[in-house]
Amino acid sequence: MQQAVARRTRVSVGAAYAAQGFGYATVVTAMPGLKSRTGIDDGTISIVLLLGAVLAAVGSMLAERFARRSGSRTPVVVGLLAQAAGLVLVTTVTSVPPLFGAFVVFALGLGMVDASAGMQGVALEQRVGRPLMSTLFACLTGAAVAAALVQSGLARLGATTGAVAALLVAAGVAAAVALAVRPGLVRGADAPAPTAHVAVTPPDAAPVKRTPLPRAGIWLFGAMVAVAFVVDSAVSSWSTVYLHDGLGATGAVAPLGYAAYQGAVLVARLAGDPLVRRFGRARVAGPTVVVAAVGLFVVVLVPSPAAAIVGFALAGVGAGTLLPLAFSAAAELAPERRDDVVARINLFNYAGALVGAVALGLLSEVTGLGPAFVVPAVLLIPALLVVPRFDRPATLAVRGADRSRV
Repeated sequence: MQQAVARRTRVSVGAAYAAQGFGYATVVTAMPGLKSRTGIDDGTISIVLLLGAVLAAVGSMLAERFARRSGSRTPVVVGLLAQAAGLVLVTTVTSVPPLFGAFVVFALGLGMVDASAGMQGVALEQRVGRPLMSTLFACLTGAAVAAALVQSGLARLGATTGAVAALLVAAGVAAAVALAVRPGLVRGADAPAPTAHVAVTPPDAAPVKRTPLPRAGIWLFGAMVAVAFVVDSAVSSWSTVYLHDGLGATGAVAPLGYAAYQGAVLVARLAGDPLVRRFGRARVAGPTVVVAAVGLFVVVLVPSPAAAIVGFALAGVGAGTLLPLAFSAAAELAPERRDDVVARINLFNYAGALVGAVALGLLSEVTGLGPAFVVPAVLLIPALLVVPRFDRPATLAVRGADRSRV
């Protein structure tokens, strides 16, 4: 019986990750159809994406508040339903102002699920007592690939009609998962169990202080999350453009850089948990970060389509492992405030995504796009100094702790 409950919980949390990946990938791949439908240009899309990052950060903070009151499963459900509503609204708009409004709803839900699914993942991992985060992130990556395939298939209906149909499919997936997984999600990860002592505490007694948040650890592991997202955003945003415009690859070859990257991310995440069980986080993170840095330097130094595709694949090996391992390690900083820590760590992903997309674009105006990939490559080097901490995060729990009542 207990095994059946545990299995249902793993399936429910994995489904939440998968719904998140499916919805976001659908929006990204539907952009050409949305451009045709609403008449927006690339500059407006950049503004929408920037707004989305800011609103997703707000959604992450909302998830933290929800989790404090009723546990992390509430923001998972609310966030997925908000995404479903936002996706449906997107399909009804034909001009820019309503598109912004619909995207506000979607982005808030996206941020809520980003944070709360992370809370659920680390709670589940600690409950079963073995690594699971890489597998959960593999669910997200696999669903993103599936969303791209769905978008490709529906494109036969026409760019605009196909995009609308794909968005409706994603809305249905988000709503269905929200309603189906709620009973199976981890309940109240951070809620302290009531005790007799609490019940008889005199009303004039001093309130029990909450454990301070480990500020140093949050910044350190948050930086690792940011670095992983710099790599991810850089490759996702610019690999196809670089191959096509910078290296003269054909329209059939240019997307292969991104495909190789996502394939490597998926493989790395599927292999991640067994490797961590055998070798530990640090001995998995260290070599894969080195592989990612080497891959990006290959992109910078060898201007050929074949080398770039291989380099992007190698980058996926590091990005695929670094992110789940950072979340997993951060969760051990303050187990009694796990949801708060994960919500704060999650905020760093939006900063990393913006740096990866924006910094490369700006630098490419001066150096060209190929040399601009030196930004994520260089950022991976100091990450190696943090890797040993992945196996002993508790050493950061007291040092630099935030003594204020947060």
